[in-house]
Amino acid sequence: MSVERVEQQILAGTLRTGKTYGFDEAHDPTRPAQMWFQSAPEGEVLFVVFYSQACRWSQCLGCNLPSKSSRRPVGYRPLMEQVDQLFRAPEVLARRAQIHKVILSNNGSMLDEATFSSTALIYLFARMNQHLPALSVVTLETRAEYVDLAELEFLARVLKEADTPRALELAIGFEAFDERIRNELFFKGLSLRVFEELVAKLAPYGFALKCYFMQKPVPGVSDAAGIADIEAAIDYLAEVGRRSGVKLNLHLNPTYVAAGTRLAESFARGEYVPPTLRDVARAARHARGKGLSLFLGLYDEGLAVPGGSFLRAGEEACVARLEEFNRTQDYALLDRVAEGDGGGAAE
Repeated sequence: MSVERVEQQILAGTLRTGKTYGFDEAHDPTRPAQMWFQSAPEGEVLFVVFYSQACRWSQCLGCNLPSKSSRRPVGYRPLMEQVDQLFRAPEVLARRAQIHKVILSNNGSMLDEATFSSTALIYLFARMNQHLPALSVVTLETRAEYVDLAELEFLARVLKEADTPRALELAIGFEAFDERIRNELFFKGLSLRVFEELVAKLAPYGFALKCYFMQKPVPGVSDAAGIADIEAAIDYLAEVGRRSGVKLNLHLNPTYVAAGTRLAESFARGEYVPPTLRDVARAARHARGKGLSLFLGLYDEGLAVPGGSFLRAGEEACVARLEEFNRTQDYALLDRVAEGDGGGAAE
């Protein structure tokens, strides 16, 4: 696909859903866009967002992540330098022996070779094999349509060459279970057929799949309906995992109001309120005993408009309990938040 065609796709998707943000052309193309650490059952988790050309889809209603990317191509040489910068970062050097999981993103699709170079991806995996001795899980964020069997076969081989056993997890945006909300209102462009085809591709390799969902992703969804949609998603993923044998994770993100989107316009008119952490806990605890792992996203990435975050003053104890749930999968913590037991910070 030509450079011009890719850029046209990005701009067409942006215009289709009325987004008003620009792109970040001022960022140093030799440095990653962001990196941070999380805690999870596996131990230390390093989340890296590489700076590349923006997501080709660029239509999802409430998403302004492409505003952190380039409208134009970022070649394999600067992307490889970003990898080098990552492994020179003092915080990574200090924790590299404790990093058990790495989540890799470019605010789009790491497996879309039109926006993230295959050469740079190979180089990234080689450097992880070299420098992260405790690494056990690598997560790649992508859209489902960019996953092909040749890539899966090659990644399986690279992972086997590491000094320690390593698993691959792909992560896709599902956003909402309700078909109308997901594709007609949110413009996700993901059918259940395409999702289940992806699951079938992963099964022979034993690769895992993380599914990002958003609670209350569009205006007009009540708090109760937002909870019910996540509960339906939990039931569906649990059944797909049971049938396929693929290990599935539901990553639940409370929706925040991102600048430059139609959701921000609805919020400004008083038509939308982000979900509460209490309702997030109420939805998440539906997964108890269903063989599905959960992770609760508690970071708005600094992209929320003023007052448009799901994080509210005075909820520090709730956040602490939900973070503890991410580390332990202890559903009693969800019960305490869901039932309004703020208390102190989680023990």
